This record gives sequence, C-alpha cells and structure tokens, in this order.
Amino acid sequence: MTIHIKRLHPLMLAGTGSDVGKSVLATALCRIFLQDGYRPAPFKAQNMALNSYATPEGLEIGRAQAVQAEAAGVPCHTDMNPLLLKPSSDHTSQVVLNGKPIGNRSAYEYFRKEGRDELRREVCAAFDRLAARYNPIVMEGAGSISEINLRDTDLVNMPMARYAGADVILVADIDRGGVFASAYGSIALQLPEDRKRIKGIIVNKFRGDLRLFESGVKMMEETCGVPVLGVIPYYKDIYIEEEDSLELQQKQRAAVSGKVNIAVVLLRHLSNFTDFNRLERDERVNLYYTNNTEEISKADIVILPGTKSTLDDLLELRRNGVAEAVVRAARNGATVFGICGGYQMMGLYVEDPDGVEGGINRLPGLGLLPVSTVMHSEKVTRQTEFRFQAPDGDICKGYEIHMGQSILSADSDAVPLNYLQDGTAEGWRVGEKCFGTYMHGILDNEAVVNYLLAPYTNLEKGNISDYLSFKEEQYDRLAAHVRSHINMPLLYKILSDND
Repeated sequence: MTIHIKRLHPLMLAGTGSDVGKSVLATALCRIFLQDGYRPAPFKAQNMALNSYATPEGLEIGRAQAVQAEAAGVPCHTDMNPLLLKPSSDHTSQVVLNGKPIGNRSAYEYFRKEGRDELRREVCAAFDRLAARYNPIVMEGAGSISEINLRDTDLVNMPMARYAGADVILVADIDRGGVFASAYGSIALQLPEDRKRIKGIIVNKFRGDLRLFESGVKMMEETCGVPVLGVIPYYKDIYIEEEDSLELQQKQRAAVSGKVNIAVVLLRHLSNFTDFNRLERDERVNLYYTNNTEEISKADIVILPGTKSTLDDLLELRRNGVAEAVVRAARNGATVFGICGGYQMMGLYVEDPDGVEGGINRLPGLGLLPVSTVMHSEKVTRQTEFRFQAPDGDICKGYEIHMGQSILSADSDAVPLNYLQDGTAEGWRVGEKCFGTYMHGILDNEAVVNYLLAPYTNLEKGNISDYLSFKEEQYDRLAAHVRSHINMPLLYKILSDND
C-alpha cells in the first residue's frame, strides 16, 4: 500500500471494558503506521501496572508503552506514559510522574477532584511534546470509557481524547459475550461532544467462522450509528509482551514431564513477569507460576521474581511455607535464581528503616545468598549493558528498577554474577546453581539462558538465539494479522478528514 504521508489526527483506542485488547491493537497499529511510511508513537496518559520499563534516560514507564514504542521503531520516552500507578496494596499505589516516583496514594486520595488539575496539565503537556515529534499518535485508553462516575477526574479516556483532538475507535471484546450491549452502552453514555468523537468500532478476539458474524456487523452499525472497521480473530501463534495481570492468570501452573521445569514463585505483588517471556517460548522449557510447595519441589529451576513489595511478599512466603520449600529445593540440587525483589529475598535480611514499602521494618531473608538489603527512598532506574560472569564475558543488556541496596557480607565466598561497564560487580553467585541480580531482562540474553539450562538439557535444540529479531518478527506478524482484518483505507480516511 502506497499512502501520501500527511498529518493524521491522533487516534485513540478506547475500550468497552478492561482486557479487551487495546494494548495489543495499539502495538499492531504502531507497526502498521511505521510500515506505511509514518513516524508513529504510542501514548497512554495514565497506566496502572506492575510491569514497567526503564527509558534510555533512566526513567520509568509502563511496559506496554515500551513495547508499543518498539513496534513503532522509536525509543521509548516518559512522554508516552507520563503517569504510572504501581499498586503496592489493594488500596494504595506508588505514583510515578514523568518517570519519577512522587509518593504513595490511596485510591480515594488519587481519584478525588482536588489536585487533579496539576496532573491533567502534566499529561497534556506530555502529549503536546510527543505530538510535536511524531505522526500519528496512537493513544490508548484505560478500562472502560463508560465509567461515568469517574468522568470528572478521568485523565486518560474521553477528556484526553477531547484535549488531543483525537478520533476514537471503540474496541469491544466479543469473546466475553454481550458485545452489542457493551458497544451500544459505551457510546450512549457519552456526553454529546464525546459521542461525536467515536468514529468506529473494532470487534476483537473473535473465535470461529467470520462469516457467521456478517449480519452482526450490520446490526452493530445500525444500532451504534458508526461503522465497524473490522472483526479481529483471536490468535494463539503470535507472541507479544503483555503487562496486564489478567494475562498472568492464564499462565501455566504445574510441572510436566519431559521438559526442564522452571517454577516462578507466584508472589502477591509480582512485577515484570515479562522477564520470563523468552523462556516461555523455548521448546525445551515448561515455565509455570506457582505458590504450591509441591509444585516447587518438582522444579529443576526455581525463580524468585521481582515484586513491588519485597517485605510484604517475603512475609507471605514465610507464612505459606513457600520460603521453606525454596530453601529445600536449593538443598536438593535445584537451581534457585532471584531477580530484583527476589534477589533481595534470597539474602540474609531485608531492612526498611524509613518505611519506604510500608509498616514492616525488617525480616530475615532465605539465607541463600550472603547479601543484606536496606531499602532507600530513591529509586534506581536505568538501562544497563553488562558482561555476564566475567569482565570479558558476553555483553548482555538489561534494565534496573528497584529501591534498596544489597551489600555483600565480609569473608563471603560468593562471586560476581555480572560486571557493569565500569567493572563494578552486580549480582552474586554461590556455587553454580544459586544466584541473584537486580537486572530485569537478563533472561532475554542467550548467554544467560544457556548457563541456566546447561545442567538440564541439550543446548543445541530449541533456543531462540536472537530474541530481538524474534520480537521484530512477531510485531510484523501481528501487523499483518490486524491489517488483513481491518478496513485500513477507511481508518486513514477517518484520520485525515477535516470535519
């Protein structure tokens, strides 16, 4: 397709509810616009997620916008997600503004009207900076646009579309049922000026023969008064990183025979589970999430992942017997590997003298690594290149997002796991099967995966040697899938019209 490159309106993908697939569709459209000669960029004014990423400047954004930027072929930036909420309990979240934490807020404190104007100015300014550099801006809404009780405090859905002058495409998930009611109701509940912004509907996650829904498309268009731009079939063979905790609930939960069993300990505040996407794609591996002590005992490798609340999750592991099960697995010859908060848990103790995480001041760790951690209010956020295991080892890439510093005990026999560019040691290893690091993304590197799996399998089979190329291929496959089921000429017409 050859398209005359011109300025397009911003596009917002708004949802009839949570988990309708807005994030993945935004990723697909970022890649499609790039393929068609544009310079797109993603934008989500406010995101709530525990999966986050470090920008090249060492600031923090939601992982979904980093993935969308990657699909768009541009560096990720805090302007793409100026406001990030990282839940630390059922009622409290850390608020990250323009890449830096500004404190913890309860849901009531955050969503009240007082103080919203300042946040609104910040997210609008971020959009303006982004729109000056890229074309088009692919905006993503949050949750449902029909939560009219939140209309006055909403920063991310229709008020943001109104500010940006965006054309809105409503995304409806047919897989969960009630697609006609949810689409019609979502449009009908809008203010008249916002209703006019909704220019079309995409029906997502369709299963079965598309011909069976042809009459449904006509009915939806007649009922809702806007065109259906496409019906996107559900897919299983395209792998795109997702950040939603609902995605985590669909992961494997048990060991199997005939593969390397890798148990990721299922923490209450587990973060950055995208660390394990590459391992999940390795045909030699069965990676599963569990807090069942019996399933942990079956694992060849046990991974303690990142967490938003190290002390709270460590206390829970002691209460439910998982801490003891992990220690026992290590004694029985399993590999135990900790990342970020999981690395902190593997040490001698974790201390929080200033109450950075909450009310727990100190807890003993699992005692598997000779390190002690003290929490600090200043967050470390950076992309990092490092050498694995030796100063002249393989060059690897990762990123750090953590609070706290871990110090090695004197007279320890631990050896560095990684070496930073200045030669500083990062992470520690005791023996061949017990190690920890602050480095998210470490398992995207072939040298690390080979080291992890070497005791258990043939390294000549099944590995994804170039994960970056693999991801690029997946973005292209996703774009082809969406392009083939969406009316792109109509979408371009909508984004080009001046009325």
